[in-house]
Amino acid sequence: MHINKAKKIVIKLGSSTIVDKTGKFKKKWLLSLINDIKKLKKDKQEIVIVSSGAIALGQNYLKIKNRKVKLEMSQAVASVGQIHLINEFQKLFEKNKLKIGQILITPDDTEQRRRALNARRTFENLFSLGAIPIVNENDTTATSEIKYGDNDRLAARVAQIIGADLLIILSDVDGLYESVSNKKSLIKKIEVIDNNILSLVDKKINIYGSGGMLTKLEAAKICMNAGCNMLIANGNNFNPIKKIIEKKLFTWFVPKISNLDARKKWIISSLSSTSKIYIDDGATKAVKSGKSLLPAGIIKVSGNFKKGDNILIVDSTNKDIARALSSFTSEEINKIKGLQSGQIENILGYASKSEIAHKDDIVIL
Repeated sequence: MHINKAKKIVIKLGSSTIVDKTGKFKKKWLLSLINDIKKLKKDKQEIVIVSSGAIALGQNYLKIKNRKVKLEMSQAVASVGQIHLINEFQKLFEKNKLKIGQILITPDDTEQRRRALNARRTFENLFSLGAIPIVNENDTTATSEIKYGDNDRLAARVAQIIGADLLIILSDVDGLYESVSNKKSLIKKIEVIDNNILSLVDKKINIYGSGGMLTKLEAAKICMNAGCNMLIANGNNFNPIKKIIEKKLFTWFVPKISNLDARKKWIISSLSSTSKIYIDDGATKAVKSGKSLLPAGIIKVSGNFKKGDNILIVDSTNKDIARALSSFTSEEINKIKGLQSGQIENILGYASKSEIAHKDDIVIL
């Protein structure tokens, strides 16, 4: 796995990597990670950080000695710790002339398609502004029924939403081990997570962690099905990304398909839509050749739909030629159909995308 080739990278920080055993924030360690991130940013790579640690920092600030608190109490503790966590990130990233933005997510934001698409747009806008998104589960509002409970799976869902090429889970181990001749041996590459792999899991977790290796394998399943590579590596070293590149000590989970194929599979498997966009011959030719759908080629719109909804694209002979995710509502498209992309802002009164449906969101039937 070549980290330098990944265009979008999600880095998940476990509690033990950023909070020490006394409950204090590891400033020097984070500064070393920021140095690694600066080098990745120089190579035009987009970075997202999914960080644990809010509850641990909150417990330290509130002087709570019991590391395992009930959900209701942990929500209050997280609300205190989240302020300290993001303040530490803000100071250290700003010191290195890097901008950050905070995103708090619940499972509803990743499991419901429209909300997932809204979240994706927020990530894309932060990228365009040159900011690094810092993500955490919204512990203060999540309940046991609608809670990830660990940031491994949350990180995998974030990677899936943004179409990341790579998720790096920084933990307190080099990866997943197996026993060979009574000696522990690091598994370098995993292409299938079967019962043999699951049997290797050590269910023990550290004092702050909420997951352990089992949730990391669950995260790997999500990534592999979403076309995203995933690495489990040791984050306790300074400059952890640099160390991963140099020493190549990690377990690499290989995706089954590309992230673009996974996205298109998701679109085609969505519930059948009755909403349709009718396009002219020029737009039909463009869409079939792999280009985005622009407003100029639209003849008419049928049905009421919102941004992110699944629609059918129909040619001039009334044949369904593609399924797509719309970047606009039906009301907006009716206002801009037949127009050039440069006219959209004047007609709608606000800046928006130039494509009715992006090429990555179109599947030819």
